[in-house]
Amino acid sequence: MLRLEGVELFGAGAWVNDGGLATELEARGHDLSDALWSARLLLDAPEEIVAAHRAFFDAGAVIATTASYQASFEGFAERGIDRATATRLLRRSVDLARQARDDVSGDGRPRFVAASVGPYGAALADGSEYRGAYGLTVARLRDWHRPRLEVLAEARPDLLAIETVPDVVEAEALVEALAGIGVPAWLSFTVADGRTRAGQPLAEAFAVAAGSPDVAAVGVNCCAPSDVSPALACAKAVTGKPVVVYPNSGEGWDARRRAWTGATQFSPRLAARWVAEGAHVVGGCCRVRPADIAELARRL
Repeated sequence: MLRLEGVELFGAGAWVNDGGLATELEARGHDLSDALWSARLLLDAPEEIVAAHRAFFDAGAVIATTASYQASFEGFAERGIDRATATRLLRRSVDLARQARDDVSGDGRPRFVAASVGPYGAALADGSEYRGAYGLTVARLRDWHRPRLEVLAEARPDLLAIETVPDVVEAEALVEALAGIGVPAWLSFTVADGRTRAGQPLAEAFAVAAGSPDVAAVGVNCCAPSDVSPALACAKAVTGKPVVVYPNSGEGWDARRRAWTGATQFSPRLAARWVAEGAHVVGGCCRVRPADIAELARRL
């Protein structure tokens, strides 16, 4: 079990993760169509990131994932931001989540900051994190991820949320890159129809993390709610590690119209079922708002 601040994070029961940080920032009136996505506000409006984290904490979340998912040295460089400033912005993402936690700390509840580490495809800002298979070697991807992991670890988050990983190759690279980082991590895949987004069997994907002492938990995120239960069962069977699940709303994205379509499939009832099936951390991803997290927290 992972013990943080005197509390077993993956002990008995389940903890509530936050929801879609970018969704909440958009709801607050911010245009995140920039290639940096929510990471742009680390520079332009850091106080808004604090407010979004605070909204999820107020709703009952005990874990905040930082606004670093789409942040990368290359992405910042394309905006004319030098490496030293990019380093400060990555660290700022952790500081802002910690500030929001401090703002609500008076009630004595344990809360945690998880530094978000998105996949290589997220930094490309072309949707390839939902395809994977970039054509890069494990070594190349490891060397790309390692500097960002080091900077985020130096900011002292409680853990690293390595999320939306689309394929086995990148998972192998990330497990190698975590060696010696010194901060526990969860490794979460984005999946569809029982396979990774790159089409590999989930058992093969989870097996990558099974023997890693640096990966404290495994799971899935940014998938349809209907994909969670089969993936959860597979993760438990293959790794024996605690499982985190935080799907998106299940709505579809119409790229041509730049609009969401369909109805939400996310519900507290499903979240309670995932806990009964063995999930240790439950939350939401894209299109999951503080109100959804509040219902989830009440249900759990």
